[in-house]
Amino acid sequence: MGIKVVATNRKAHHEYFLLDTYEAGIALQGSEIKSIRAGRVSLAQAYVTVEANEVWLVNAHVAPYEQANRYNHDPLRRRKLLLHQKEIREIWGNVRQKGVTIVPLRMYLKEGRAKVEIAVAKGKKLYDKRADLAERDAQREMDRQVKKRDY
Repeated sequence: MGIKVVATNRKAHHEYFLLDTYEAGIALQGSEIKSIRAGRVSLAQAYVTVEANEVWLVNAHVAPYEQANRYNHDPLRRRKLLLHQKEIREIWGNVRQKGVTIVPLRMYLKEGRAKVEIAVAKGKKLYDKRADLAERDAQREMDRQVKKRDY
């Protein structure tokens, strides 16, 4: 049984330099795991905070599960991330630096359990983003030329 990716944060690679990545479990309510298994998750506006030696996933949208009726969950509630204390201390030490934040990269199911991959990241400047786009376009053009030569 492998990994089933449920949601990705595509903007994270474009907006940030990713320094360290961590895998964290998520404390969920019953109806949330059913929505996650159905793939009804969005990490577009989500971010991670560290408060009192606990790590929280904030603003991640997990759609309400339709069959849960009145026992449903709040789609935007804060969810506790499950990490070892050593990892939390490492993350907190990195985040105290200026310009460093924690972003969720992807949410996936691993051996039936919901996990989220988070990264300690530093924001890119506009010129860094432009350089990345130019590099990607140049690579794409080189690949086209090589492919054209092969025929």
